[in-house]
Amino acid sequence: MQRRTLLKALGAGTALLSSFDAAAESTETVYELRVYHTYEGKLADLEKRFREHTMEIFRRHGIESVAYWTPTDEPLKDRTLFYILRHPSREAATANWAAFRADPEWKQVSAASEANGKLVEKVESTFLRLTDFSPKI
Repeated sequence: MQRRTLLKALGAGTALLSSFDAAAESTETVYELRVYHTYEGKLADLEKRFREHTMEIFRRHGIESVAYWTPTDEPLKDRTLFYILRHPSREAATANWAAFRADPEWKQVSAASEANGKLVEKVESTFLRLTDFSPKI
């Protein structure tokens, strides 16, 4: 098969898959907004845990990271992490979180990162659906 023909075929296949993804997203995909309020002085440790371990463990369990933020203004500055995850469905989110929490590596990483005290004081979780007028993310 010539390269041009292959590239055209791949482009058509990608477009077709994207249309299926968009249809599936509009009906089942859920986003999870999570807010972690850390203990004083623990945000850097939490960020390190995410950077070095958590995101990869999430990926292994079907938990897709969309974006992570830290506030620039008080009173949340230097003690809060906001992030959004994408799940194929609410049921998948429940199953993925159960698998994540049971993961032996996660248990080890979590315990090691909290050897000098807990990092997170409070966790907030809100499940969201993307509106039909939202820009695609």
